[in-house]
Amino acid sequence: MHATAQESLDLLPDGVVMADAGGTVVAANRTAAVLFARPVDELVGRPLQEVLTLVDQDGRDWVSENRPYDGLRTRTGVPEQSWLLSSGLEVLVNAKLHRRDVSSPVDLLVVSLRNGRGRARLDRERSDLVATVAHELRSPLTGVKGFVQAMLNRWDKLTDEQKKLMLATVNADADRLSRLIAELLDVARIDTGRLSLYPRESDAAVLVSRAVDSVRAGTARPIELSVADSLPEVFADPDKFTQVVTNLIENAVRHGEGTVHVSLAPLPAGGEFPGIELVVSDEGEGIPEQLRRRVFTKFWTQGVSGGSGLGLYIVGGLTRAHGGHVGISEADGGGARVTVVWPGDDRRG
Repeated sequence: MHATAQESLDLLPDGVVMADAGGTVVAANRTAAVLFARPVDELVGRPLQEVLTLVDQDGRDWVSENRPYDGLRTRTGVPEQSWLLSSGLEVLVNAKLHRRDVSSPVDLLVVSLRNGRGRARLDRERSDLVATVAHELRSPLTGVKGFVQAMLNRWDKLTDEQKKLMLATVNADADRLSRLIAELLDVARIDTGRLSLYPRESDAAVLVSRAVDSVRAGTARPIELSVADSLPEVFADPDKFTQVVTNLIENAVRHGEGTVHVSLAPLPAGGEFPGIELVVSDEGEGIPEQLRRRVFTKFWTQGVSGGSGLGLYIVGGLTRAHGGHVGISEADGGGARVTVVWPGDDRRG
């Protein structure tokens, strides 16, 4: 590396180790050298497994456990984990995997290490996550448990209509649990870069119409759909695209007021790329401008309308994974307006 690049690495507060496609260390900074108690020039040129002398509580090493050069081609990183140096010091380690494109193997691995003093913050975040998930799971589970217990205790005294109503409620709560678990799995895959996509040329109008019909069947709120003529196809995993549209409409139904408006139009010619613009808006109070950046973060909720707070986070993650982007603004009637720009060709990576 050039001296200026090495000096830049040495200014970083965290330890950094970089390895090439063959797993050989090509660069390391001064902080990493201090953590591993070896000069920088003794780290460079050695196999990554020899340099990263990191083990967990069971004695397993970082490279063998995470296998950064293997796995899905959509994998983009290794999430932050706690590991131990040979000195016994705890460090928090994550990694970034670089590829030329989604069809190429890893050509550069960048590993970051920081002192475990930040573990307390990480533990607090995990505790908040567990508390939030437990709260969301408890509500439908309480309903399932209550109705099943009532049927077991009073089966002979209940009419067929009462039994049918109770079973329908249990079925709805079970669907809610299944959906929450699916959302949590999607969040984990988005966070770790392990999201599996099967994109192809798809008819956006058909997918959006199906999503609108599905949400309409479960709500009394009016939902209006407007589709422009000569709409181009989108390059999308149909299931993921439908999930994005459904989450947006359901969020507008749950948190907005009045009619939910859904529109689909082609992107202007000569723009950043060919594709479509999906807009979902409501007639509610909207979202203050200072809060709009938080809308697409995990477990963000507003008001008392319920929800896991994961829907819009998943919308953002799935849209970005396809090479698109999403934003929020104020609708003409004062409500919230969410705009998704989705490419018509392959923009992944």
